[in-house]
Amino acid sequence: MLTFEEIYDRLARAAKEKRLEKEIDLLEMEGYKKGQLDCLLEPDKYAPVVKWEKCNCGKEKGLGCLDVCKFGALGIDEDGNIKIDKAKCIGCEECEKYCKEKKFKINKELIPVLRALVSKNAPIYAIVAPAFIGQFGEKVSSGQVRDALRKIGFTGMIEVSLFADILTLKEALEFDKNINTKKDFLLTSCCCPIWLAMIKRSYGELIPHVPPSVSPMIAGGRIIKEFHKNAKVVFIGPCLAKKSEAREPDVIGAVDYVLTFQEIDELFKLMDIDINKCEKCTKEHSSASGRMYARAGGVSEAVFKTLKRVRKHSKIELHARKASGVPACKKMLDELKKGKSDGNFFEGMGCVGGCIGGPRAIIKKETGQKMVDDYAERAVYETPADNPYVLRILHKLGFASIEELLEDKRIFTRNFKK
Repeated sequence: MLTFEEIYDRLARAAKEKRLEKEIDLLEMEGYKKGQLDCLLEPDKYAPVVKWEKCNCGKEKGLGCLDVCKFGALGIDEDGNIKIDKAKCIGCEECEKYCKEKKFKINKELIPVLRALVSKNAPIYAIVAPAFIGQFGEKVSSGQVRDALRKIGFTGMIEVSLFADILTLKEALEFDKNINTKKDFLLTSCCCPIWLAMIKRSYGELIPHVPPSVSPMIAGGRIIKEFHKNAKVVFIGPCLAKKSEAREPDVIGAVDYVLTFQEIDELFKLMDIDINKCEKCTKEHSSASGRMYARAGGVSEAVFKTLKRVRKHSKIELHARKASGVPACKKMLDELKKGKSDGNFFEGMGCVGGCIGGPRAIIKKETGQKMVDDYAERAVYETPADNPYVLRILHKLGFASIEELLEDKRIFTRNFKK
């Protein structure tokens, strides 16, 4: 029998060559059932991690993968086999790392993306996470990534740091509005789905302190679809948890597919793209603040600088407390609950180092941080308030002023209390 990886490779090549249905028929003739292939053909119906085959390594409590999930997504079905609860799986990957028999597999969305690219039935936009710089080579520019994506069929590429700029403005205004005494505080909602899942599932009493903002990824998808009604949107980043976020009921539809950096690197190779030979076009759409979202502390720094820029005389100074990695985030939240913290703005990142330390990044987080810092330093604009593209987008969306971001109920807002 073929492995998961071998079947994936066969289907991906078939999708590229527009013979996917024939390849599916061949696999069925070889004994593979359609339901067994569905996780590769329709990955949006599955959790970020899928159970490819039965395993026996974690059926008893404390012995293996069954008990390793911090979000309670693993259980036992009526036949005694381990199952994954799609609604609870956030994509932390602990089960995949822990399973002794290696039967858990990462949910890949490359095949439906390939199918959409070769069909050309609708414009397809790539929105690329701020951590992308340097992932495909230290000397590869943002323009070369953009050109490479266009060569494989994407209509265009937009850096998510541009949408991070808009969310930074919103969170700065939320802070200015809601922090009036030394006892008030906010927990950023801007970035990490694992951080938000921790708050929602284990620290529910803190939800009122989370500003009602979507992530830059969701904002990007919604904005593109405001301007291009029939467009498809593909998010590209280092994070498996973004696959789960894109399927959450209150934001579903903003982003159609989520590919990791590793998946997009596979796509470049499959399509015979030499990124080093791609055009080095330069487009400056994001500020230094938006680009810093890729690393731990970047959101806090962005909001702090933006607040200084738009509210020179704020009532209360922003004092940030930051943590990266689940244990450190938990410790910070526990201290906050006990009243042992003097911060008023709390930023958590599920991965050590932030998104640059994401499990599906290609380069080491130390290299990633250097690349991100250098990229931010080269930005033409320091904060979102200095970025003319932010103001242009808001104007096109009908916002007369940045203050109206606080009144928005349509694009940049979600309700964490539900």
